[in-house]
Amino acid sequence: MAFVELVEEGDVVEATDLVEADRAARGYLPNYTRALVRRPDVYRAWRGLIGAITASMDERRYELATLAAARRLRSSYCALAHGKVLADKFLDSDEVADLARGRDVDSLDEIDRAVLELADKVAADATTVDQEDIDRLRALGLSDTDVLDVVLAAAARCFYSKTLDALGVEPDSAYGDLPADLRDALTVGRPIGAA
Repeated sequence: MAFVELVEEGDVVEATDLVEADRAARGYLPNYTRALVRRPDVYRAWRGLIGAITASMDERRYELATLAAARRLRSSYCALAHGKVLADKFLDSDEVADLARGRDVDSLDEIDRAVLELADKVAADATTVDQEDIDRLRALGLSDTDVLDVVLAAAARCFYSKTLDALGVEPDSAYGDLPADLRDALTVGRPIGAA
């Protein structure tokens, strides 16, 4: 149960465009929308920021960096959301579950591993990132813009995950439909909300 009152389905809100867009994308009104729509200017800015980050970033890399950051932050909501994208589009469920548990996944290459490690460091304590972390990614062929994208993805996740968790916003009950092992591995903090 959220610590703040969430907007209900029938409530009149200033930002009906945001509500309708999220409902159309998910088939239901997500709890994060129900919390953030009270500040539509902030929610629009958040969506703009993520849109700007992902506009030129490889989607798989974005999802890997985001899952690493969400896991470090113990954000079930973000781990479930982005772990589901990885399982739906890029990896199998067992591989995503292993990633969520911090295990090595054979199908990942050295770039993937370096991205996961950098994103984890950014989320845990960005002051621990050093030149070697950046040089490792450069040596693997990433440009400085690619490195910036990984850092932006992880840093943005810090803002969003901490906002949702500080408000007690639980992951949507729809995540309960994920395969049990994947769901359990991705539930790293707050439990999935009731239907």
